[in-house]
Amino acid sequence: MGRVIHFDLEARNPERAIKFYEEAFEWSFTKWDGPVEYWLIETGPDSEPGIHGGLARTESEKTTTTNTIGVKNLDATLEKIRSLGGKVVRDKGPIKGVGWIAYVVDTEGNYFGVIEEDASVE
Repeated sequence: MGRVIHFDLEARNPERAIKFYEEAFEWSFTKWDGPVEYWLIETGPDSEPGIHGGLARTESEKTTTTNTIGVKNLDATLEKIRSLGGKVVRDKGPIKGVGWIAYVVDTEGNYFGVIEEDASVE
């Protein structure tokens, strides 16, 4: 069963957004050491219900929130999504040290990520 395991926020001004979420919700942010400008968000202790997320810089006037669903087999899941009328809008790609991710749209136009975790991905 796939579950939402991560969310992504976008911000034109990440520093301002970080300040907002730190003060409003007591979330903590850690700059990611990767190829894009991105911060990991810790929303609370792992012992409590909830998920963690990330924040990415964007230049777009319209920002979005994207949920990511964890699956055991990304290729099989993408095949199933296509067979049910969904569309793959960004093909499977690597995230170094994290896994394989793709982005899809369901039959109603909802956009979300699908990830197969694999720490060995280069």
